[in-house]
Amino acid sequence: MFLHILCSFCVIYTLALCVQTQSVEDEEAIDLSHLGSKLFQNPNFEFSKNLNADYPEEQGPYLQGDLLIPTGNAKNGMKSESYRWKNGEIPYVIRGRFSSTEMSLIQNAFNQYHKSTCLKFIPRRSAQSDYVAIDNSQSGCWSSVGRVGGEQVVNLQSPGCVTKIGTVIHELLHAVGFLHEQNREERDKFVSIINSNVRTGYEINFKKASPGETTGYGVGYDYGSVMHYSAKAFSKNGQPTINAKQTTKEQMGQREGFSKKDIEKINKMYKCKRPTAESDPSILTSSEAPSSESSFLSNIFQAIFPSSNMDEEEMIEEQNQLLRL
Repeated sequence: MFLHILCSFCVIYTLALCVQTQSVEDEEAIDLSHLGSKLFQNPNFEFSKNLNADYPEEQGPYLQGDLLIPTGNAKNGMKSESYRWKNGEIPYVIRGRFSSTEMSLIQNAFNQYHKSTCLKFIPRRSAQSDYVAIDNSQSGCWSSVGRVGGEQVVNLQSPGCVTKIGTVIHELLHAVGFLHEQNREERDKFVSIINSNVRTGYEINFKKASPGETTGYGVGYDYGSVMHYSAKAFSKNGQPTINAKQTTKEQMGQREGFSKKDIEKINKMYKCKRPTAESDPSILTSSEAPSSESSFLSNIFQAIFPSSNMDEEEMIEEQNQLLRL
């Protein structure tokens, strides 16, 4: 009888785990199809000779200035979607030869994430196949969007892209899965795009998303987002290309750090249910928290054996034995 129940449990657990895994993958997917083929190209080493620290992420020849999935990355190919980072953990390696001052700025950017969100930038272990490589090649500021698979570069050209902490946070937020604020589908209610002042050929950078292509996770439009363009982005004559339609004290294009809405959106996107380090320094890190698989198995076990008199240690041991079968 027990063997029959045990076999039934294994079947139920296996099927349920498959369903759960599929739903998690679907839920974590980030649609990139609306960004088009310009997202896929190779780094450009020509324009960057004149890169300066005044909004360097807006100076690139890439899609929207800094969005790029290099075509040379065979594993990425021409994928039209990416994913969120599992458990909010983003493994990274430092590939660039940064100065001590620049490294300090990058670490401070990591700390801002750790302080206000549940995301964790962690040094990559050899077994981790998906990770961010932070480089400083002379090709400007650029990043892929979300977790694209394998090694993905966040490029921070020295010194232009590592002068302001907000620039570093901005590029890392692309890797987290964020797009630019002024390209949101509802942006026309909040800003006007003055196309007559936009450099010829750069009009595509202001293309807004169509309904349903992106989500703001219920967080309203944010003039002060670290992901918002500056008022004169891609201007051909020094005149504004973006005008705010509503009165605001926020500076469009600020690069001092996260806005409150940036933090709120990250925590909603990654479903950060536990307190952040900012509110509770004693919180568990992601690596210390119980795994989702462990919690899921416990729920299934208790559903099959609701009247079990086992104490917690005995139940955990029984669960481990089942996993080893």
